[in-house]
Amino acid sequence: MATAPRPTQIKLQTRSRCLELSYSETEKYPLSYEFLRVLSPSAEVRGHGPGSAVLQTGKKDVTITLIEPAGNYALKITYSDGHDSGLYTWDYLYDLCCNQKAHWDDYLQKLEAAGASR
Repeated sequence: MATAPRPTQIKLQTRSRCLELSYSETEKYPLSYEFLRVLSPSAEVRGHGPGSAVLQTGKKDVTITLIEPAGNYALKITYSDGHDSGLYTWDYLYDLCCNQKAHWDDYLQKLEAAGASR
């Protein structure tokens, strides 16, 4: 399995509330704070086994307060709601970039099924 590329540039866009990952001059992906937060790779969100994921609700206004490198393989993101666990590996971030619509649509469907809101 091929390893995903590492972003060439990482920018926090506070006005648009996005983390922009660039992989080249023309390949740029804005990922909203909310999107990143509800899809956190942490056990708190994903759960500790199959079927134990916890649907994240009420995260529409969350912001990113800190981004730190985790070795040479990931980012650690701290959010305004205090969430700071889970490491966003380069592979996971690239998947979020390339499959953003599918991930977001899946999240919105789960919210609707649960009768919950963003």
